[in-house]
Amino acid sequence: MGRFDRYMLSHCLVLFGFFSLILVLIYWINRAVSLFDQLIADGQSAWVFLELTSLSLPSIIRMVLPISAFVAAVYVTNRMSSESELTVVQATGYSPFRLARPVVYFGLIVALIMSILTHVLVPLSTERLILRQAEISQNMTARLLTPGEFLTPSPDVTFYIGEVSPNGEMLDVFISESSSATQSTTYTAARAYLVRTDNGPQLVMVDGLTQTLNFETDRLLTTEFEDFAYDVGGLIGEVTTGSTSVNGLSTWALLNPTPEIMETSNQTALRLKLVGHDRIAQAALGFVAGLLGFSALVVGGFSRFGLWRYIVLAVGLVIVLKVLESSGTSIARGGEALWPFVYLASIGGTVISVMLLYIATRPYFFKRRPKAVPDGGVA
Repeated sequence: MGRFDRYMLSHCLVLFGFFSLILVLIYWINRAVSLFDQLIADGQSAWVFLELTSLSLPSIIRMVLPISAFVAAVYVTNRMSSESELTVVQATGYSPFRLARPVVYFGLIVALIMSILTHVLVPLSTERLILRQAEISQNMTARLLTPGEFLTPSPDVTFYIGEVSPNGEMLDVFISESSSATQSTTYTAARAYLVRTDNGPQLVMVDGLTQTLNFETDRLLTTEFEDFAYDVGGLIGEVTTGSTSVNGLSTWALLNPTPEIMETSNQTALRLKLVGHDRIAQAALGFVAGLLGFSALVVGGFSRFGLWRYIVLAVGLVIVLKVLESSGTSIARGGEALWPFVYLASIGGTVISVMLLYIATRPYFFKRRPKAVPDGGVA
């Protein structure tokens, strides 16, 4: 690697790290605020909050890296052009294709990081996140065991306990249920226990009373009981892992789905394969983003008025890239033989970059050539 390559590559990597940090913080804070409100409302600890937000970081980083690579390449190219560094290097005989070499190195590094994220870290963190969410959703001590407070785990149910003993026994339990428009039921018990069964968690109340009020007849029916099992599974809610659990599968399992994987994930083989190919395509976009930003600016050459028009061009090409990505994914869903369209954005971005570099080698490409006049001069 030449000195110029190391110089430009180092600048790209430094700014890439800076912009990645800023974007990750923005996305992470946005995610953390909504998660914080949800977990605090459910009575979770700060440690659970930090754990869940940390597990969401790999997917956030994977999402912002192509954007950071594009912004870093555009920023470095614009600065080096405005300070005439690219002009001086081109004067020594460097062609636009030669200038693009450090950007190619930079893109390969970004693609490698993206590959590690998409194929290793994101699936592992997603799988762990799903398991932790399932555990938290089944943890009744976080949702219901808050003594001295009236809780509404669902719109039709109000839950209250007076005290929780050290061994987990609930004292002075009150449950009000109004799921029906014609009647309301109230359960009270001296004590209760949480029991886990194959059908979900059950709240076993001991020495209690059931009161059912019929609004149509205005009659109150009371029943005393020694023990009564109340299904609290509906109060906890279930974590749906359907399409979300697909992100926790390895890329090899996605590209080679078995009947067991299709059954547990509730997805078709085509859908699973497209997710696997999309992971590879996302890593390739990390390479294309930086190259596209560099090519769009280097085609403008040196200008005393700046390269703002070509920066706008670069942003427009990114929009085109996203259109190609969504279009290719939509086409690929039409059949198993159409899976190569998942890579439409990556291939299209590479082709556009090469075309721009080719145009940059011919500054007269879009310029009008002078016309010859009869006396041998030029017009």
